[in-house]
Amino acid sequence: MAILDLVGVSAGYGPVRVLHDINLQINAGERVGLVGLNGHGKSTLLSTIVGLTGWQDGSILFEGREIGGRRTHGVGRRTPGIVRQGIALAPQGDAIFPGLSVKDNLDSGAYTGPSWRSRKRRRDHVLDVFPPLAKLLGQSAGTLSGGERRMVSVGRALMSDSKVYLVDEPSLGLAPKISLSLVTALCNIDLGEGAMIIAEQNLPLLDGKVDRVLGMHAGELKLDVGEALGDIPPSSGGHY
Repeated sequence: MAILDLVGVSAGYGPVRVLHDINLQINAGERVGLVGLNGHGKSTLLSTIVGLTGWQDGSILFEGREIGGRRTHGVGRRTPGIVRQGIALAPQGDAIFPGLSVKDNLDSGAYTGPSWRSRKRRRDHVLDVFPPLAKLLGQSAGTLSGGERRMVSVGRALMSDSKVYLVDEPSLGLAPKISLSLVTALCNIDLGEGAMIIAEQNLPLLDGKVDRVLGMHAGELKLDVGEALGDIPPSSGGHY
């Protein structure tokens, strides 16, 4: 059963169309990899799902409810409601509050009333996923290493009361060993009836860890992942 269903979705910023007629179904319990080169629409697709693009057309259904539709202005206007319904985005890069402690950064992800009331239990779950953060809860997030900051950013998304997690470029700028441990931790999370989309350039990081991999090229979804990655062999192990 599809928990997330995109039908004929196009989106962009100002006059620029980035996504072209996207059709995508994500099933409950499914973990999907989305690969492609920079600038081909992976981040825009995740942003579109939570209402953060300049404009969009098409239908986005979450658990059968419309959260997309035609929108021509008001970036982010629908985002709080979408988050409350159960979709969380972990954006690429170090999307943290550097002046706050690790604990406060994590707790800021407990956006809804139920998640805030159960924030200690949720924080314990994040620490199970990312054990290195357990000794850093009182430390300022701005003093962390790149890998630790990325754990905080992703962990904050996990604090929400969500069923669908959108994780954008978790390995961006990280050393290979740290990237592998981070993506492995994400892929070991029990999603239950939820789902996860991981947008990545590094295809080998997802190999054998997700249920299926889709390619994104020039704003279109491609079943041929090689085309989306410019025909770079997946076995090369590089960061494309």
